[in-house]
Amino acid sequence: MTSSDLWDQATAERYDELCADMFAPEVLDPAVDFLARLAADGPALELAIGTGRVAVPLAARGIPVSGIELSEPMVAQLRRKADEAALPVTVGDMATARVPGEFSLVYLVWNSIGNLRSQQEQVACFRNASRHLRPGGRFVIELWVPPIRRLPPGQVAVPFAIDEGHLGFDTYDLTTQRGTSHHYRATGDGQATYGPSNFRYIWPAECDLMAQLAGLELEQRVADWDGSPFTSDSESHVSVWRKP
Repeated sequence: MTSSDLWDQATAERYDELCADMFAPEVLDPAVDFLARLAADGPALELAIGTGRVAVPLAARGIPVSGIELSEPMVAQLRRKADEAALPVTVGDMATARVPGEFSLVYLVWNSIGNLRSQQEQVACFRNASRHLRPGGRFVIELWVPPIRRLPPGQVAVPFAIDEGHLGFDTYDLTTQRGTSHHYRATGDGQATYGPSNFRYIWPAECDLMAQLAGLELEQRVADWDGSPFTSDSESHVSVWRKP
């Protein structure tokens, strides 16, 4: 049993539209370039592959890509872009599901490890990634740095999106490192929809300890896919661990 939210059919059908900014070339291309360099000739495995935002263009580079995904409706959307022969996907929990073979690269993007809402599951995810790696292979995650230092005493919410048509706020429980993203979207008829998603946030040092427990060694940490330096002011990180 996983603690992750399960994307339903209605959400899956709108996912690419709602996340259109993440498909923009200036956002997506540096990620695919970074992962392609690490994968070399592959194969690569994406955990929480979703609708294939990253996997499809990575496979188009000639790198064999497989995936693990919890939501069958999300896989159905991916199948509109690539068939099973071109991009095989195992439906299951990314902390426990197994895919045959060994991989030069396992990756997990866009804060998705936070979908696992217990530390035990997150540790299991690192171990599952390690099990899938060949010696010398790499595990890569893209993850935000929790912005809780913005919280003054007594405040429980931090806005992350204040755009036309979309308001987003994160609320935090600092004792469990769990939170909820609250999305309010205008429907165009004067009404609004509300959709929550739940997560557990992880600090970079906590990630390194999880990697150590999985037998992985930190090789690189940068602030973004473009390779900019990671500093105390960075709001995100792309981390690479290597399997000896």
